Amino acid sequence: MTEDVIGVIGAGTMGSGIVQLAAQNGYEVVMRDIEADIVADGLERIEEDLAEAEKREIIEDADTTFERVTGTTDLEEVTEVATFIVEAAPEDQNLKQSIFEELDAQTDPDVVLGSNTSSISITEIAAATDHPERVIGTHFFNPPVKMELLELITGHHTSDETLERAESLGADLGRNAIVVNDFPGFATSRLGLVLGMEAARMVQEGVASAEDIDTAMELGYNHPMGPLKLGDYNGWDVRVEVGEYLAEELGSDVYRPPQIVKQMVRAGDHGVKTGQGFYDWDDQ
Repeated sequence: MTEDVIGVIGAGTMGSGIVQLAAQNGYEVVMRDIEADIVADGLERIEEDLAEAEKREIIEDADTTFERVTGTTDLEEVTEVATFIVEAAPEDQNLKQSIFEELDAQTDPDVVLGSNTSSISITEIAAATDHPERVIGTHFFNPPVKMELLELITGHHTSDETLERAESLGADLGRNAIVVNDFPGFATSRLGLVLGMEAARMVQEGVASAEDIDTAMELGYNHPMGPLKLGDYNGWDVRVEVGEYLAEELGSDVYRPPQIVKQMVRAGDHGVKTGQGFYDWDDQ
């Protein structure tokens, strides 16, 4: 392994998933969030998922793996020990910049700072720091323990050493890394949003049902998961934010969320995490 301890900022779905992935691959991990209840929920999620992984013989010992995980609300518990820190906070540029400004002030310059953002400019996030050369996009996919892709995004000042360490960590975690230059939507969100929003528009227009549109893409184009089911997994609240951002940045309405998606999000139907999206997930 190339790093000593991995730090993760954010104990939500993505943050806890990244923590679990690192722990399963032998790393000591410190997970931090701002509220004790959020940290506790994240730890409970990790413990349950590790138990399920042991039952399925994916890992040998869930308890030993979970012992490698620490949860905290104290940022210093992360910055004092971690040599590679991944931020997994909500998709809000101001929030991310404030986190990176704080991380930059509390860590040695040789600590790599990665962001799990799916769309926000790495260059702009890094601008909040005094050492932008150590900032890189580390975009994992949901769920991190199952999805093999790791999208690495290099900002304007990201150093070769930072990229090499991110690639090495990705290899340690069993991820297949691609390298993308800092551009709105990067590679995956830019393409994925077009397909997801157009599929939602097709449902809105009555072209076909969500199930049939997804089946068409799964069987006709060999996609492992249809765009609407994938949107349910990713969370339509996140997709609305990213879609609006890309529509403005790239000047194209193909990214803009249709009314059916906006209404779902306003109603609290975000997908898997709320139990309802284009599909009903309460019984699954």
